[in-house]
Amino acid sequence: MNDNYYAVIMAGGVGSRFWPVSTTENPKQFHDMLGSGQTLIQKTFRRLSKFVPTKNILILTNERYNDLVLQQLPEATQEQVVLEPAMRNTAPCILYAAMKIKKRNENAVMIVAPSDHWIEDEQAFANDVSLCFKKCENEEVLCTLGIQPSYPNTGFGYIEFEKGGEAKLKKVAQFREKPDLKTAEEFLRQGNFLWNAGIFMWSVSTILNAFEAYQQEQFKLFSAGYTSYNTPDEKGFIEENYPKADNISIDYAILERSNAIFTLPASFDWNDLGTWGALYEKLDKDGNGNAVVNGQPLLESASGNMIRTTKDKIVVVDGLEDYIIVDDKDVLLIYPKAKQQEIKAVRAAVKDTFGDQYA
Repeated sequence: MNDNYYAVIMAGGVGSRFWPVSTTENPKQFHDMLGSGQTLIQKTFRRLSKFVPTKNILILTNERYNDLVLQQLPEATQEQVVLEPAMRNTAPCILYAAMKIKKRNENAVMIVAPSDHWIEDEQAFANDVSLCFKKCENEEVLCTLGIQPSYPNTGFGYIEFEKGGEAKLKKVAQFREKPDLKTAEEFLRQGNFLWNAGIFMWSVSTILNAFEAYQQEQFKLFSAGYTSYNTPDEKGFIEENYPKADNISIDYAILERSNAIFTLPASFDWNDLGTWGALYEKLDKDGNGNAVVNGQPLLESASGNMIRTTKDKIVVVDGLEDYIIVDDKDVLLIYPKAKQQEIKAVRAAVKDTFGDQYA
């Protein structure tokens, strides 16, 4: 295994559309959403450890999730858990992690991956990442994995790549925001658009050069603490300075400004598991299209439902179609699948009405 290979797992999100299972105190990446026996962050860590040395995998997360990470990933040490004292989007935490990695290994090549995605063919994933790593080792480029769109999804950003050429890695023409349905349909007709999965690869020197070029103030802010990184002094520097960082995504900060970005159309199936409906699509279903996680179902005149409850709980449903049914400790959610995007707002309303402990 190559000691120059590093991975950064982004594990700070709340996953509010997966409420009531996903809460501020215990978000979705720490749950076994698929009923597989492993939580999403465990699956991500083990997927990456197939081609990145375990000691070279960093987990970026909020301070409040430190104990959860260490409980679920006994292979990781405290030094591998990079704690954000404030929520500042993806650019600052990637910059911070890249500087920590550079101080350990100036020749490092790194992958940045979300903690909560579903990837079935893990060998195909490893092969795709390896191809990008090789390009990043030899050229000053930023690489991303793009997903072949299977339908005109309006909930994802898109990557437009330049047509022509035989190379597997395609030059990125531009990143496109989440489109309306008509625009998404046009993207698919054109054939040179991919879903943006938020999986990135680059050498630490290349990404730090990009920050220095396009985000000078952020670069200066984090460079000031370079001597403290990976030492006992790091915590104090980060607690004082991290909240000063701009709240900006890596897409806006770097990717939309750089002209040296390549994308690889992924050779594996992927799902961002962003909603109950997305999870439903990836689960086994009965003859009537019901997907059940953990529970023991007894269903009559029920079809197309997404059902999740505590392990081995008996679930009786009659006369419901296309509903999300989630029973989790203090909250029971019975909600139309067609309105799943509104669950985030429902969570906020429950929080306002009943208190933070339910959100």
